[in-house]
Amino acid sequence: GGKASEAQARQNQQMMLMQCKYQQKLKREEYIKVKKAAEEAEILKKKAIQREKAERLEAKKRQEEMQRREKFFEDQHYKTNELLNRLDLGLPKSDSCQIANHGQESAAWMRSHTYKQALREEENRRLEETKQEQRRKAELMELKQKQKEEARTRALQNEQKRVNNAFLDRLQNRTQPNSIYQPGCAGSLDCLSNYTWVS
Repeated sequence: GGKASEAQARQNQQMMLMQCKYQQKLKREEYIKVKKAAEEAEILKKKAIQREKAERLEAKKRQEEMQRREKFFEDQHYKTNELLNRLDLGLPKSDSCQIANHGQESAAWMRSHTYKQALREEENRRLEETKQEQRRKAELMELKQKQKEEARTRALQNEQKRVNNAFLDRLQNRTQPNSIYQPGCAGSLDCLSNYTWVS
């Protein structure tokens, strides 16, 4: 019953059945791709978390090492000062008149005192330079950590955007009117030049 012949009707039914099977196959493939992309994103997320933990542990170790070095330098500074103070106590005072050659001893004490003062200043300068260097290293490490975190976040966002866009493109191609999916065509109307749309 109808204007189309029986052969045409069967051909149309066969074509619709093939199209339906192909669309089901495409849906299955799309589901597998989306599931795989989600699994890959989850793996990337877990790797990023593990990498971040490792970097934090490394940063903590470096910080502890810097603190240990700073404490070592402070201890050295304290010991040097203590030694210089003991040397000061052992030397004669400038107003001491017990030594016969007072002028020579006074000059020697001044030279010793000046030398020890220079040692103290050099030690203080080195300690301050070490502290500044450690501060610079800590700031640089913090900046690198922040840049890595931003790059990781951007990469994850770009990957998620890529997966979402691919999914939406496929979905849009499937829902466009006048599109018949054929194997190898992926929804393109260019591949359907040998077929006619039957309303």
